[in-house]
Amino acid sequence: MTTAESASESSQAGEFDLGKLLAERAAERYELHSRYLNHQLPRMLHTIGFDKVYERAEGAYFYDADGNDYLDMLAGFGVMGIGRHHPVVRKALHDVLDARLADLTRFDCQPLPGLLAEKLLAHSPHLDRVFFGNSGTEAVEGALKFARFVTGRPRILYCAHAFHGLTTGSLSVNGESGFRDGFAPLLPDTAVPLGDLDALARELKKGDVAALIVEPIQGKGVLAAPPGYLLAAQELLHRHKALLIADEVQTGLGRTGDFYGYQHEDGVEPDLVCVAKALSGGYVPVGATLGKDWIFKKVYSSMDRVLVHSASFGSNAQAMAAGLAVLSVMENEQVVANVRATGEQLRSRLAALTDRYEMLADVRGRGLMIGIEFGRPKSLKLRSRWAMLQAARKGLFAQMVVVPLLQRHRILTQVSGDHMEVIKLIPPLIIGEREVDRFVDAFTAVMDDAHNGGLVWDFGKTLVKQAVANR
Repeated sequence: MTTAESASESSQAGEFDLGKLLAERAAERYELHSRYLNHQLPRMLHTIGFDKVYERAEGAYFYDADGNDYLDMLAGFGVMGIGRHHPVVRKALHDVLDARLADLTRFDCQPLPGLLAEKLLAHSPHLDRVFFGNSGTEAVEGALKFARFVTGRPRILYCAHAFHGLTTGSLSVNGESGFRDGFAPLLPDTAVPLGDLDALARELKKGDVAALIVEPIQGKGVLAAPPGYLLAAQELLHRHKALLIADEVQTGLGRTGDFYGYQHEDGVEPDLVCVAKALSGGYVPVGATLGKDWIFKKVYSSMDRVLVHSASFGSNAQAMAAGLAVLSVMENEQVVANVRATGEQLRSRLAALTDRYEMLADVRGRGLMIGIEFGRPKSLKLRSRWAMLQAARKGLFAQMVVVPLLQRHRILTQVSGDHMEVIKLIPPLIIGEREVDRFVDAFTAVMDDAHNGGLVWDFGKTLVKQAVANR
């Protein structure tokens, strides 16, 4: 950079001071959201006591203005796979900005997208090509389009309770009616129960199915596909000339203890795979649809069709640099091995508590994707309290556990879906024994309080009043 360029850049930068803006206006954060964004978000946060003010974040922790640390067991719904502000990703982004690349010209081939595709495909040896978009829902949209085009069939099958995104195509394969209500008409898609091969076979016999899209472990409820289901489904689909789409937006990139969730089952080779979230490094949104060579060649069958599926910001240099840095961190820091070890430690220690607490029904999951499910207690006194919550709204007990974890123990978690008595743990993949100890100790304290009729139930009454008022 020349002296003149440096001076010009400094002058231009002086016209906008982000630090000054934040210093002047950051205290208005909840008011600004109420006025200009989703007004229900701050209302909800105030109601459940989640209206914290976090000043900074690093790794698996947030920090408030007083320097108190908060353990993040949510990872931005899985986005912060390698933790917040990883130095390798930060450096990569500084480097790519300083490189001043001729990005997004639309009529050239930059090296970074090809390099990231090469890295991703090295973990997916049966796949051949990648399309880069900007989010998980975009990755799913691409897979749905590709499957419908190459098969010439209109219908996509999905599993009950599935979540694949909220844009119109991905919403069509969303297994929760609460997200779909009021947005019809959607695509002609059909739900089948997760693990039900007979239901899948019945639908395939109709001859109009393009694909089945499935999460190896469903985010809503943390429900894993039964052993052998993915392989059997794949064989059924291929027999009927339909495709298997694996939605790895949340389960991919090490979350379950394998690079992809489907790799837990030998022989499973999806035709299309969707990834996003953790690939971003928590900085630049990115989604990817990986597929077999013949699928891409049929979609992009001629030069006339070169832009038949594209994204304005897809393959941008910042996103590609972040993705490459994330994959480098995963390899160099042995992140997947850490997930296996730490995930097993966390899951087994929580599972050991099921005999101790009446309302702890199940602990399940794989790697660092763990579901803690609560259920109806046996003792009369606890049963009456449980019934009070259930009568107001299913899912209130799980929320009643989540709140003191944050308020008393400074641990951020959340329920795994609406009307579910399940807490989902999807922490950064870099946590270790220290974080496991902290979470298990805090969870034990909250469950002791809940079973002894302590302060947790006072908050439960508040939740009941709020649930009734919102009917």
